[in-house]
Amino acid sequence: MKSVAVIILNFNGREHLERFLPSVTRYSTPHKIIVADNGSTDDSITYLKSNYPEVQLLKFKENHGFCGGYNRAIEEVEADYIILLNNDIEVTKNWIEPLIDKLDELDQSPTIFAVQPKVLSLRQPDSFEYAGAAGGYMDKLGYPFCRGRIFETLEKDLGQYDDNRKIFWATGACMAVRRDVYLELGGLDEDFFAHMEEIDLCWRAQHQGYSIEYCFESTIYHLGGGTLGYNNPTKTYYNFRNNLFMLIKNMPTTLLVPTLIVRLLFDFAAAVKFLLEGSRKSFISVVKAYGSVLISLPKLIKKRKKVHHKEWPSSVIYSGSIAFDYYIQNKKYFEKLKFQN
Repeated sequence: MKSVAVIILNFNGREHLERFLPSVTRYSTPHKIIVADNGSTDDSITYLKSNYPEVQLLKFKENHGFCGGYNRAIEEVEADYIILLNNDIEVTKNWIEPLIDKLDELDQSPTIFAVQPKVLSLRQPDSFEYAGAAGGYMDKLGYPFCRGRIFETLEKDLGQYDDNRKIFWATGACMAVRRDVYLELGGLDEDFFAHMEEIDLCWRAQHQGYSIEYCFESTIYHLGGGTLGYNNPTKTYYNFRNNLFMLIKNMPTTLLVPTLIVRLLFDFAAAVKFLLEGSRKSFISVVKAYGSVLISLPKLIKKRKKVHHKEWPSSVIYSGSIAFDYYIQNKKYFEKLKFQN
């Protein structure tokens, strides 16, 4: 029988632990539950020791970010399968078993590296949640989106995505992975610090011949925006910067330069839109993101050389422009998009 460990990364999230840890401890037995504390300065550790002595605690002296925190925790924790779980998630009965059963499909080709559940909104339980929804995809320009969520449009869960299928990326909010493959891939790229690191990881896994899956039989409810709000300028900076990091590292050579040229135009338009809407800080975030990419370019090129680039997996890459279709053609829902077979 495969061993499973649920790892919750925490940074000054005492209130989240008090609110969400009860469902995790209730519905995750007999599997190991670990809280990896990223150098919290609140009373998270005191609270855990007093109220959840059965939960294993890993203490880091400083905040290593989402990527560094999980990398260090997964190196220390011995288990066949690891579930990365945000500290602002309410899980449901029987949420783990479907994910593990999917990873156990060893006869499937290619071998599955990561599986995500259905992610619904805790604020609006009948709707999908921004971070993951019913599985992650990407368009030809590198813009990520989800079944059930394109940009700011969130669909209601009407059972339209109740099917297990291959996806391009699994959400870092709740992602079950094979520990040995995670370590083989080098884990999450710590230069990302936070945001889109899971997309980069899933892309690298596919370069190595692994697949990513969505499992609707497992459901969780995500509060969302627990660390940085969705409109936070810092989040904007990481999203723009890390998306470009990811493309430079992973995109097939024949597509990289033309894609970056088009992306420059699209991102410039987005920056101007921020400025016109009065969000000067978000405008500056986009400019800073591009500056950081230029400074990091030599390092990114070195990382790119280590990746065995493969052609697009056409079934999970949208051949159109999601931004054009969404804003110009008014295609707000996943079902309106046409994928290649």
